[in-house]
Amino acid sequence: MTHPIVFKDLTEPDVLRLAEHIAFALTTGDVLALEGDLGAGKTTFARALVRALSRGSVTEVPSPTFTLVQSYELPRFDIAHFDLYRLTSPDELQELGLDLALRRGAAIIEWPSRAGDLLPAERFTLTFADGHDPETRTITLEGHGATHAPRAARIADIFAFLTANGWNGNDTHLTYLQGDASPRRYARIERDDGARCILMDSPRQPDGPPVRDGKPYSRIAHLAEDVRPFVAVGSALSAAGFSAPDIFAHDLQRGLLLIEDFGDAVFGAEVQRGADQNALWQRGVDTLAALSEHRPSGPLPLPDGTTHTLPNLDHATLAIETELLLDWYWPALHGTLAPPDARENFNAHWNDIFTRVLQAPRGWVLRDYHSPNLIALDRAAPRDVGIIDFQDALIGPEAYDLVSLLQDARLDVPEPIERALIERYIASVTAKDASRDAAQFRFEYAALGAQRNTKILGIFARLAKRDGKRAYLAHIPRIWGYLARDLSHPELSALKAWYDAHMPPAASTRALTI
Repeated sequence: MTHPIVFKDLTEPDVLRLAEHIAFALTTGDVLALEGDLGAGKTTFARALVRALSRGSVTEVPSPTFTLVQSYELPRFDIAHFDLYRLTSPDELQELGLDLALRRGAAIIEWPSRAGDLLPAERFTLTFADGHDPETRTITLEGHGATHAPRAARIADIFAFLTANGWNGNDTHLTYLQGDASPRRYARIERDDGARCILMDSPRQPDGPPVRDGKPYSRIAHLAEDVRPFVAVGSALSAAGFSAPDIFAHDLQRGLLLIEDFGDAVFGAEVQRGADQNALWQRGVDTLAALSEHRPSGPLPLPDGTTHTLPNLDHATLAIETELLLDWYWPALHGTLAPPDARENFNAHWNDIFTRVLQAPRGWVLRDYHSPNLIALDRAAPRDVGIIDFQDALIGPEAYDLVSLLQDARLDVPEPIERALIERYIASVTAKDASRDAAQFRFEYAALGAQRNTKILGIFARLAKRDGKRAYLAHIPRIWGYLARDLSHPELSALKAWYDAHMPPAASTRALTI
């Protein structure tokens, strides 16, 4: 259990803000136990929490005093509000469906002492007491267990960070923003006067187990372990004339940033709202073409006086990413491990391709340059594209980011648009540098497309199997479609033969065993 974290003499608006912070921290399976006397403010807090989790879509939050439990189906996860005051036996809690509630979402429990020892050992407790003033409350937060104790401390860190930087007043509101597959979390913070920013909560990630040459996967794949690369790369992009978010406040040690809010005109969402996909993607391509004129050089400075050096995209990174197909997708498809001879042939084909690809001219590789991370802005080009995800940036072949954009894993990019925009990019960069080899660039594009889509198949299988995120499986047919386009390049015929032999079209559309 953490040392108790005490929030003293909170006014009602303070309590509502704390509810928003707790809502930001909660996830499926969490229990939030509310302790305190009658009239201490538990139900008021619970109502504020439900409204925060619903993003305001739930306005009526009745007390469950008589029904004992009130459930809400919310977009992020379900929430069940239990009031155990009238419970006559702890066993009744199971009859009320606590286990089912925790499988579907989180639970708020008033009068948790009535549950005896049936509450999970891992949980949060909020204890409510009167403040010094009759109109205020003092709330004590505790995290119980190995995971919830540091999470409670994280809530306190964020609360203090926002307070210290002027973004935690009674006129501010914090709203969780749906993220993607990464462990980072985001919230939008708005003031009543219309000012707003984004909170990035990105604590340092521990290394995983060694997987090759004594190194963990994250080191081999050159994945960012803290916020420092984000700050360094973002500052470099901004200095070069591109739209990376300005950083308003930072705590590099704790992994907390307040950054510019570019709004909601995310490329993918804009297409769903009826925007012209070709016009948006042209903007994305033109931004990449402009970026090719600003190749990174030297260590990138950080505000604490240190620097960040961009890693090189290398053979080891490309190899371990492609092998995710064998490690995760193959077993899910075939029900067995990949045979040694299939793995050996797979790696041999790819090794030859990597050797050739890595001889390409090297520039920025932002790495996740695709629709969820690009925002349309009302600015002059190339600043008309907001770029928000680049902490894993590398130095490598520039075709990589073009593939990320034109073979978007989360929405369809029709082949005619893809082909036209490849030529648009080539025309733009060759007009500025006649030494560029267009045919070689098309090969690099196809090869890196095949590599990236192979990696994504493995990642999506891993997300479904290991992390329970089965929604990613819906994207797999699209990934196979892109991969087929890439493997149609004549100089990838030997690699195509491997896929045809081991994952022919009929097999690649079969449901995975996950």
